[in-house]
Amino acid sequence: MDRLRVGILGCAHMHVHAYMHGLNTHPNAEVVGVFDRNTERAQTLVDRWNIEGGVFSQVSDLLEKCDAVAIASENVFHAELAIAAAKAGKHVICEKPLVTNEDDANAMRAAFDGTGLVFATAFPCRFSPSFQRLKQVVSGGELGKLVAITATNRGRCPFDWFVQTELSGGGAMIDHVVHVADLLRALLGEDPTFVQASIGNNLYGKEWDDTAMVTLQYPSGLFVTLDSSWSRPKNFRTWGDVTMSVVFENGRLELDMFDQVIERFTINSDPSHVSESFGSDLDEALIHNFVDAVLQGVPVSASLEDGLAASKIAIRAYDSVARTQPIALQTPDSQPFARA
Repeated sequence: MDRLRVGILGCAHMHVHAYMHGLNTHPNAEVVGVFDRNTERAQTLVDRWNIEGGVFSQVSDLLEKCDAVAIASENVFHAELAIAAAKAGKHVICEKPLVTNEDDANAMRAAFDGTGLVFATAFPCRFSPSFQRLKQVVSGGELGKLVAITATNRGRCPFDWFVQTELSGGGAMIDHVVHVADLLRALLGEDPTFVQASIGNNLYGKEWDDTAMVTLQYPSGLFVTLDSSWSRPKNFRTWGDVTMSVVFENGRLELDMFDQVIERFTINSDPSHVSESFGSDLDEALIHNFVDAVLQGVPVSASLEDGLAASKIAIRAYDSVARTQPIALQTPDSQPFARA
């Protein structure tokens, strides 16, 4: 295979446009069509990006035309679409969170086990130059032992299906915890032993959580606090507030992953805010990595198991809220969703 034909399975998530950009800029990839339960939404994507294959009304029909799929549907449909792709022998890159419950996690893992198919989880933050530098400092030990991390992934509420829990699986916590949870896995090389969380609806007063604070305890003794709230005002950016304050024995590092940007805020105009980035295109790097993984055999940056591990933390964080106590995460066989 010298050219990758990619189908878009679901275009509900805003990141689908980043997928399209990345696929269009890769010399050996092409988009062959779009499926979405909302055909009007699918047609809008087709028109915006001039996708020649057009809109497909059936998943199976699109799978016949492609070698791989990019899944950007509502969260609760990720497993269903990924499993369909696996049965058809197609490679997958899937938006986060991969799953919203344990049953879907187990079904997704079983569908891909032993297939040899490429599965990438859409975690573009791993490609951040600032995060890569942080990894170098941690692995080099130049500041001594890690003691604690305070992290954020805040933004403004995206509304739409993100606040329909039957489609999203939760609110701010499930939407924003997973990115930093994955960065921590890549940084520390271990999964947490306990998670404890608190949520609220302090900003909008609705039934879904718009504020979320999570604490993670790691086997090494490190602890992490994470603010994953939709707490920014309506003219703030939806995405791009990933920060880490990393405390070592002999120093401290402050990371702002999206600081290579000019922020433009206006009054009485639409849009009221535009981020004009001059830094690295993390989404393009993510998509190019996936295409190269299929065509050239390079490793994906974040795998299926990475995605399930991050989803597990968010899901068990909701368990912690329901039970008002810390929840154990480590299990004897270390599988992200194995039962204790």
